[in-house]
Amino acid sequence: MTGSLRGPNDPGRRDRIIDAALDVIAEHGVTGTTHRRVAEAAGVSLGSMTYYFDGMQHLLIEAFTRLAESMSHRYRALLDAARTTQEARAAVVELICGPEYGTSRELVLIYELYAFAARDPALLGVTRSWMRASRASLGKHFDPRTARGLDALVEGLSIHNHMDDEPLSREEVAAIVAAVSAGAAPGGRG
Repeated sequence: MTGSLRGPNDPGRRDRIIDAALDVIAEHGVTGTTHRRVAEAAGVSLGSMTYYFDGMQHLLIEAFTRLAESMSHRYRALLDAARTTQEARAAVVELICGPEYGTSRELVLIYELYAFAARDPALLGVTRSWMRASRASLGKHFDPRTARGLDALVEGLSIHNHMDDEPLSREEVAAIVAAVSAGAAPGGRG
């Protein structure tokens, strides 16, 4: 294992640990995530974990923050590219049905985040921040109430389509998005 360890001046070590933590969480769940498993997955010494993180709680917050920021960036990019309400609706459909957002691995990580955040105020803060960012992206095209409903729809339909043995088709999702957003004022007006 020593051949995979990096020297003390390894500037990417902290990022590798965070990425490895997400991999371990996806494979073993939060309850099965240990310092040892993360260190092994990151190719770092177990002792170096405490140099970067003051405990598992700190590492989990950093890992889930990275997940939320990464997914939020893609969410925002799709909605920022929309110029009309119709394009914004299409972007919401893409968020639910497309391959870029909510891969199977990411959905498993989201389940883990939600379950853990329900019992942990610090991770609840990560989740709430993510929801605010999502709603702000949607708010460029829809009024606040509609943005909130669409954000919940993105989460809910993504989860249902991932779990269901007969997921909704893109056309069915588009019809639901259109119904939820019908009459919504763009840009938060109305």
